[in-house]
Amino acid sequence: MAIANGADLSLYHLLDPEILADPYPLYARLRNEDPVHWDPYLHAWVVTRYEDVLQVFQRFSADRTPTPERLATLGMEGLTPIAKVMVRQMLFMDPPDHTRVRKLAAAAFTPRRVEEMRSRVEEITNSLIDQVLGAGEMDAMEAIANPLPAIVTAEMFGISSGDHRLLKDWSQDFAEMLGNFQHNPGRAGRVLRSLEAMTEYFRGAVKQQIARPTGGLIEALAAATVDGDRLTEEEVVANLIITMVGGQETTTNLIGNGLLTLLSWPEEMERLRRDPSLMPSAVEELLRYESPSQHTARLAAADIQLGGKAIKQRDAVIAVMGAANRDPQRFPDPNRLDLGRHDNRHVAFAWSSHFCFGAPLARLEGQIVLRTLLARLPDLRLKTPHVEWRPNLGLRGLTALWLEYSA
Repeated sequence: MAIANGADLSLYHLLDPEILADPYPLYARLRNEDPVHWDPYLHAWVVTRYEDVLQVFQRFSADRTPTPERLATLGMEGLTPIAKVMVRQMLFMDPPDHTRVRKLAAAAFTPRRVEEMRSRVEEITNSLIDQVLGAGEMDAMEAIANPLPAIVTAEMFGISSGDHRLLKDWSQDFAEMLGNFQHNPGRAGRVLRSLEAMTEYFRGAVKQQIARPTGGLIEALAAATVDGDRLTEEEVVANLIITMVGGQETTTNLIGNGLLTLLSWPEEMERLRRDPSLMPSAVEELLRYESPSQHTARLAAADIQLGGKAIKQRDAVIAVMGAANRDPQRFPDPNRLDLGRHDNRHVAFAWSSHFCFGAPLARLEGQIVLRTLLARLPDLRLKTPHVEWRPNLGLRGLTALWLEYSA
């Protein structure tokens, strides 16, 4: 599908596999020709410049989940269970509700809890590599990028790591809804079934961990108090679901996208192999270059001017982080991978009060996986130049990544 004129600036074209594989020319045109663009197909404003994207995060409302009454008006009552969960998730809240839930969650999801997972993440990574080491080839998504975050999530939650495949299946279903629901309403039934199963599972886990504490995040979240306030069981379950999904999908995509990017830039990969101290800045650059989360939606809280356009109250606005992270006004030579890039304040994890809650854990996992793979598989290479991207417009990741190496 060629992008030939102004009518082709719609993000709708991400449905084309060729454009989804490389959306950056489309993003560049949007930034250059109409950086605050009314998209008639999505019925939303599309914002692509770095500074404007920051304004969206700072000034626009995240409270965008339709109420059950609104869904009934639209003839979509069947989606009410999804809405009832989403309205309790901090991702879709504004202050003061967001401030309250995030403060309580922060009391449970501490930096110390993340750091305590470091040695365990290293063990899991090495164990997964051991399982494919003698084969001489692997699908890195199936072998490492999918299972590692799922196992880490299960162990951090204090539930059986044997359930990690179940968690991953639920996570993928919920993620497909978050990224594609407006284009793929046929998935609603599957999402509803997964949501029902997740809700029942986590309700049981909360009760079990209160009765028999494991020291896991579920127990900590259920027990967290700030100034005498605590989360209800419904709030605990809803935020466990979004933490599980965000933690898995972001990290899976960081690992897969990061590996593909490094293999596509062999000089930078060799630079990192020679100097492992670059790993923290390398992960930040990989997050900027191929952001696991490409865009997110907000609503205008009031009539507002942005980029010279008049946006009306309750208009939908899509902040395209993948475009902002390639904005040449913010990042010199943005289409070049520079693992030592300075002042790399990307928006891959969003910004401001809704900055990704699980970012420290995702960074930790990404650094450990990439460092271990480069050390243990020194001749790692792509088996085929062709890769297939998941048909998810918001969460950018690969369906498979076949690699070869010496057995």
